[in-house]
Amino acid sequence: MPNSSHRSGAARFLAEVVLTCDKAFAVIEGGAVDVGDDGRIAWVGPAADAPVTEAPVIDMGGLLMPGLVNTHAHTPMTLVRGAGDGLPLMAWLTEVMWPREGRLRPEDVWWGMTLGSVEMLRSGVTTTCEMYAYEHDVIDAGRAAGIRLVMCPGVLSIAHADSSASVAGRIAEIAAVHAAEHDPEGRTTIGFAPHSAYDLGIEACAEIAVAARELDALLHIHVAETADEGEALSAAHGGTSVPRLLAEAGALDGRVLAAHGVWLDDDDLDIYAANGVAVAHCPVSNMKLGSGVARVPEMIERGITVSLATDGPASNDDLDMWEEIKIASLLARVTALDPTVMSAQQAISMATRGGAEALGLQIGALETGRWADMIRLDIDDVAFVPVTSPQELIAHVAWAGGSRHVTDVWVGGERVVAGRVCLTVDESRTRYEVQRRAQRLARESGT
Repeated sequence: MPNSSHRSGAARFLAEVVLTCDKAFAVIEGGAVDVGDDGRIAWVGPAADAPVTEAPVIDMGGLLMPGLVNTHAHTPMTLVRGAGDGLPLMAWLTEVMWPREGRLRPEDVWWGMTLGSVEMLRSGVTTTCEMYAYEHDVIDAGRAAGIRLVMCPGVLSIAHADSSASVAGRIAEIAAVHAAEHDPEGRTTIGFAPHSAYDLGIEACAEIAVAARELDALLHIHVAETADEGEALSAAHGGTSVPRLLAEAGALDGRVLAAHGVWLDDDDLDIYAANGVAVAHCPVSNMKLGSGVARVPEMIERGITVSLATDGPASNDDLDMWEEIKIASLLARVTALDPTVMSAQQAISMATRGGAEALGLQIGALETGRWADMIRLDIDDVAFVPVTSPQELIAHVAWAGGSRHVTDVWVGGERVVAGRVCLTVDESRTRYEVQRRAQRLARESGT
């Protein structure tokens, strides 16, 4: 079991405002957050009511809130950011992305993940769910950067599905990674990530799902990202939708996080609800690739857990969850022609507590017992003026707030960003390494 003892000491943090993102969405003026030496939150409330403590008291000012949770990313794709712009999804993948990624070396992936981790941490993202290969390098880079990581090693037909033996071999590899690296008391947990039913087929997805259930691990999969991706598979099964095919094969029986879900009809949504499937909603990536707009209000109405995600930095092209918060709500409103759809509070919740629920982690809210993954926002800024009520402050966080307001970040009680500087990574060296490696990939692939 990996070492999970990297903790800062116990401390009490004071702030002008504490935005808890708990179920009541409490806004505490003059608040305090007590963090234990185990990296978990010991107490939250008004500073005037705080219990006696011998821990250091740190007056942060500003606003403290939970770190943002990115539930679907391919972060090492910082190495191919900007490539193939303007192509539809399948052409983008087959003509540009996969040729470059096919030339990746393990150290390339390490540097790409490191660069993305800096970008996320500095913008207030404390947890990322990664679907990628080279899982050991992604884990090592994430651990060095100090970000909380849900690593879901990918299974793709191009690499792992030339035969049933290949799929079985990949399952065994991922199970071994789970045995070595899965650490719920640390910052790294392990899941399984079949790319998609259209890529692997239903049988392979179901086989991987069995392995995930045996370990009570997360199954992370792309579903219904584009309008036509599942047509051939559906036609081969009498017109049955891909979500129904997955459900009938038992692939949705465990802990499942489905990315995108843009092209789901009412029956598909009912299948998700009945099976407890969570959704990673990626509004900016879906817009950039022209994929469509997910039916998030209908998902929420059915009780489906909806989280927010950036997708990869080659289809977004950044890892800024603040954009997802704002655009998710705006897309829902303009699609419904209704400004009452998806409130600021709901959008922030999807990026915090909703992400925690989707990943099954004790994060996403400043509540006793959860991990002390939190961020400080500078609210002494024109974007946060005026404030005449708690609801206006919440609105400012969702509509006017952004990564530029994030000054400090803690993961499990450890400060990883201070004064807008990432403390764990040599950013200058990382930028240099990714730049030269990306140039090599473009040159070698001829794209």
